[in-house]
Amino acid sequence: MTCDLDHIINRRESDSVKWCIYDDDVLPLWVADMDFPAPEPVIRALHERVDHGVFGYGKAPGELREVMVDRLARLYDWTVDPEAITFVPGVVPGFNVATRAVTSPGDGVLAQTPVYFPILHVPGYYGLTCDEMELTRRPDGQYEIDFDRFEATITDRTRIFILCNPHNPVGRAFRRDELARMADICLRHDVVICSDEIHCDLLLPSTQHWPIAALASEIAERTITLMAPSKTYNIAGLDCAVAIIPNPELRQQFQAARHGMVGQPNVLGYTAALAAYRDGQDWLDQVLQYLAANCDWLVQYVNEQLPGIHMARPEATYLAWLDCRQAGIPGNPHEFFLEQARVALNDGPVFGRGGEGFVRLNFACPRATLVTALERMREALLSVQGPSL
Repeated sequence: MTCDLDHIINRRESDSVKWCIYDDDVLPLWVADMDFPAPEPVIRALHERVDHGVFGYGKAPGELREVMVDRLARLYDWTVDPEAITFVPGVVPGFNVATRAVTSPGDGVLAQTPVYFPILHVPGYYGLTCDEMELTRRPDGQYEIDFDRFEATITDRTRIFILCNPHNPVGRAFRRDELARMADICLRHDVVICSDEIHCDLLLPSTQHWPIAALASEIAERTITLMAPSKTYNIAGLDCAVAIIPNPELRQQFQAARHGMVGQPNVLGYTAALAAYRDGQDWLDQVLQYLAANCDWLVQYVNEQLPGIHMARPEATYLAWLDCRQAGIPGNPHEFFLEQARVALNDGPVFGRGGEGFVRLNFACPRATLVTALERMREALLSVQGPSL
């Protein structure tokens, strides 16, 4: 089935966080969900489940675990025991549970900034320190890891590293050698790895994803991997994610830490996840092609039409990381574009050190929406930079 991804859907009447927080004249390109309908097989499966009419407590369908095992083997040559797979309502609850499972008050959480801001909130929930190491931004705008700094950031109280790969917001999909070096350092310092891989299916052209746990069995034994169909198939509101924990002892710690706090996904979440992973590939192929075209257009427009703003082409995700530090914008770029362009973006500083002067833009929307937003941003810049723009 061909998907009409250019069709603009009115989401303002759908209780959408993305579309309902700001005034009606604001174009929201912030929250990381897509403005595209979910795959038709997912919608059909949900209709069938709703027609059943009974929504009691549910459990993970056996087929969903089998589909996940087959998927990991096919995509990553990673053999996972079905018992290693458990389900949680989301990746954010997942890395919170993982942290609770392996730390005590006063321990440390290692994070690479700028990074998805819920990761930075974790230490405060459990009386931990946030051991931040800032990624290195190259002159071309791409980011890399200073491994000496990475290792030096680890203290004798650092217990867990929350890896974000593909990385939100900078768009890196870390190479195999980069992941191997991070894993080696963590294993030498007895640091558990919790890998947030929610964007692993949203790969832009010429990009490959490597689950860090798939690199070697000794890494898998010290890793909790989190994946989800939510970003990939635009079903985030249905709350279903996967935790892959090959080590039985670590898995038991994880399960104990969730008791009374983090339950199972709901029956509709399970239904949507199974339909998406089993039957959603044709839809995903079309979406990835559309996102790649949007990304190409966006990179060209930003670098040619928005003087002083720079972006590197992301390798994965549908998120652009815009450097506004040389644009002559008075004050905060997020506030500037919201007030002067009526475009809502994510504010860079919330992503931690290295986010100052940046904004995050979500390009998973119809091209017409993206064009309108960027033209508004250009006009706002014109107002402060003058007619030379």
